Amino acid sequence: MVALGVFGPNYPYYSIEISSSTPHWRGLPLLSCLFRASSSSSMEFPPEGYRRNVGICLFNSSGKIFAASRLNRPEIWEMPQGGVNEGEDLKAAARRELTEETGVISAEIVAELPYWLTYDLSPEASIKLSQHWGVRYKGQAQKWFLLKFTGKDEEINLLGDGTERQEFGKWLWMSIEQILELAANSRKPVYAQVMKEFSNFISGNGDDGNALKQNETQLVS
Repeated sequence: MVALGVFGPNYPYYSIEISSSTPHWRGLPLLSCLFRASSSSSMEFPPEGYRRNVGICLFNSSGKIFAASRLNRPEIWEMPQGGVNEGEDLKAAARRELTEETGVISAEIVAELPYWLTYDLSPEASIKLSQHWGVRYKGQAQKWFLLKFTGKDEEINLLGDGTERQEFGKWLWMSIEQILELAANSRKPVYAQVMKEFSNFISGNGDDGNALKQNETQLVS
């Protein structure tokens, strides 16, 4: 069982236990509740006890999504993500993390989730990461951004921009189904919700004026 949290300005923090009885989409569990997010809030702060983090869903002109395998666990594939610095703009953080982990600078922000998605860390991971972060967190709260890759594949470099330690060993352009299948179990509920929200944009059916991009009122089902 995995907990998926959703946090928006018009609702209190929700934590949903994902189990085999939860409704599924494309073989993975999804939320069965409605959540509303509004442009009236800057959404700068997630629930207390969670580390602020940005997630980046990068897709190309063929509707494929960037994913990379971790150096320490090559069977696990992830989309780029990383912590937000104190006082840092969330969009700027997303671009910085993308460049640090993939070397990519040729990308346009297409959409943004107007709410935070959270996942909990195991006690062991929380203790281990606290040594790196300097603070022990219950988990991570992520603000997700959808970016369209506008460069050429040669631009992608897993050494990043050289400012951070390399995290990934290989990369591929994947389908939504592949992303969801190869993600770590703890992240599958978050990834499923992200793909549900961004799938129309990735397939070319999204509206650039969509409420997700502008942080206007949005119902999530």
